[in-house]
Amino acid sequence: MSEEAGQSGQSQSQSQTQSQPGSSSSSAPTPSSQGSSSGSGTLSSVDTVPVQELQSIPEDEEEPQPQLWGRVIPLVQGFNVLNCVENQYSFGRDRQCDYTFRSSVVKKSARFNTYSKNHFKIFRDENLVYIEDLSGNGTWVDEDKIGQGNKRVLSNNSVIALAEQKHQVFMFIDKMGNDQPNLPAEFSNKYHIARKIGTGVCGEVKLAIEKETCKKVALKTINKNDFPSIGTATRNAEREIEILKKIDHPCLIKTEDFYQTEDSYYIVLEYVEGGELFGRIKAQKQLEEDTAKLYFYQMLKAVAYLHNNGIIHRDLKPENVLLTSHDDICLIKITDFNQSKILEESSLMKTLCGTPTYLAPEVFTHAATVGYTKAVDYWSLGVLLFICLGGYPPFNTECTTMTVREQIINGHYRFIPSQWKKVSNEAKDLIKKLLVVDPEKRLSVDEALEHPWLKDDEMKDTAKQLMFPEPSRKRKAQGEEGEPSSKRKPAA
Repeated sequence: MSEEAGQSGQSQSQSQTQSQPGSSSSSAPTPSSQGSSSGSGTLSSVDTVPVQELQSIPEDEEEPQPQLWGRVIPLVQGFNVLNCVENQYSFGRDRQCDYTFRSSVVKKSARFNTYSKNHFKIFRDENLVYIEDLSGNGTWVDEDKIGQGNKRVLSNNSVIALAEQKHQVFMFIDKMGNDQPNLPAEFSNKYHIARKIGTGVCGEVKLAIEKETCKKVALKTINKNDFPSIGTATRNAEREIEILKKIDHPCLIKTEDFYQTEDSYYIVLEYVEGGELFGRIKAQKQLEEDTAKLYFYQMLKAVAYLHNNGIIHRDLKPENVLLTSHDDICLIKITDFNQSKILEESSLMKTLCGTPTYLAPEVFTHAATVGYTKAVDYWSLGVLLFICLGGYPPFNTECTTMTVREQIINGHYRFIPSQWKKVSNEAKDLIKKLLVVDPEKRLSVDEALEHPWLKDDEMKDTAKQLMFPEPSRKRKAQGEEGEPSSKRKPAA
């Protein structure tokens, strides 16, 4: 039951989606208006300046001490120790390099001419340290060749060889400490942790880097102790993750790896750059209708794929829709569909009921009896579309006559005119047909895809290009392997 609202001044409902920046007030003491002075009006040698004025007098600030984040240790004579405090250092024979190979000992060595003028560089990014090979004769890290133009993540105690695998010249010492304690050894051998990027009710998410390829991934950690009745999930998790790893749709976050310890699950997911749909709506207040249509069409295609593979998402919300870029026209990725498989029913319901705004009525009324079907996702999609276009949730605490639960069970929501004046009637019609309390009468995903609002060939063409881009021509082999050590050539 929707209401095409009149004047009611409830447009402030949208404020739920806007965060007010915290105000940190740090005010300096007010200088005293009465200085301490002698009778002559001049400051005598025994007069004092009030404390308040002393505090307001600017003092010379000390230069911040540079932070040591790494140390490059030489393993052969003629090279010096480098303490890394800048974000980047270049190494080579050229005098313009930050670290030059020009000591008399090095210049006299038989290997001097095999070093390139710009042989490699190391740099820090995302709290990780990388090495990039710039040479003609090659750079190795821990006996693995990098390849010209390629980069690798440097670990603590990594050994760097130049021009030949066995010619080990430097060791890198990481001074930033152990960044991945308590993680499974198999994970630590393959990935580096960079930084925390999110926290949810099911655990935290960190950015990680694959050591061999430097590809960014997202590591989601789920603590088993947060779910007391997790027995079924523990028994089935590995099997379910294997199923999820095979699921392949451009609008679903791909599950790339899975690790398990006695206490936790570690799920390695595809990483995307554009952030959550929630953040985009929050920044723009509400999406342009054409943009919302492009995103929603992709959501429908992704959920249809899940349903065709026997998976109900059950937690569709703006926080679980990710954007692949900061541009409005971009591919979307639905995430967290894996928790529907990993967590058993009782644990999942406990989790979802913490944020009931997006839940279908039957989750409240029938979950403990006859259960519910994939129609719960149809309802959540309706809520998602409402928020994208209106900028506020249809069921919220601004209603003073009903709780959120009562609003959902009764299908009570309002189109506030000031927020919906630019939105087409076709878009509102689709929302109304998705937010139907009776799941048997609710529009399905397949029916929604046939709705007049989505009969937009230009939008569909754009979505198709985003979802299935033309295969790019294969690039020529990157970083040619160079000459065998027996045929090393003098470097340029």
